[in-house]
Amino acid sequence: MALNRFAERGFGCAAIAGLLGVLVGLVLPVCNSEHRGRRSQCLSQMRQISMALQTYATNNNGQLPPAYIADENGRPMHSWRVLLLPYMEQQALYDRYNFDEPWNGPNNSRLAGEIPQLYQCPDDDRPRGDSQRPWTSYVVVVGPNTIWPGTESGGLDRIPDGSDRTLLLVEVRDSGINWMEPRDLTLEEMNPRINGEGRLGISSVHPNVAHFMFADGHGGPLSDDLKPDTLRQLIQIDDGAPSYTDF
Repeated sequence: MALNRFAERGFGCAAIAGLLGVLVGLVLPVCNSEHRGRRSQCLSQMRQISMALQTYATNNNGQLPPAYIADENGRPMHSWRVLLLPYMEQQALYDRYNFDEPWNGPNNSRLAGEIPQLYQCPDDDRPRGDSQRPWTSYVVVVGPNTIWPGTESGGLDRIPDGSDRTLLLVEVRDSGINWMEPRDLTLEEMNPRINGEGRLGISSVHPNVAHFMFADGHGGPLSDDLKPDTLRQLIQIDDGAPSYTDF
């Protein structure tokens, strides 16, 4: 109807098209700027998590937290994300967590909606602190020969391939993993493609890339074009690190 009014006032189709072009030209830079800002914030959040992990290791003889704590039967009970809370200025939340019950026990379930902001990508399309979907955007890759072997603690100072060529933290879109849940990606079961279809894997809402952090504290985007074999080399600690031209 608005376009019809323009036409009634003597504006031709070419003029209307030109006006629309101007409006699109004004809106797109704003949208792109906002998206770049959120993407930058996402990487900044991962960097802060990485720094917290580095501090944890410094205070624990160079050892990272285990990917999860298990009970006497081997059942995963508590996540590294909970263990990291005191190193993220979340001591009060940590003190309310009950390690005598599983992550989804009566007390701990009440904390789901209090997911720390750092654990959710700002580009995710769900509200922050959504108690129905308190999913983390940031996970680790667990498995033999990774820096996250499971219930054992990995050491930042004992990485044969080098800490600058070993993935510490990765991004996952719509993970479905509660931030307290002792579950992450596993090397053998994850999708070997960045932003691949089907199985859960390294992915994001950012076009054509997903963010990562290396064990030495630097990070950036991983491209959709990264070869599965190269990704596996970046995850494992002693299988020969790829050159920087490979990713």
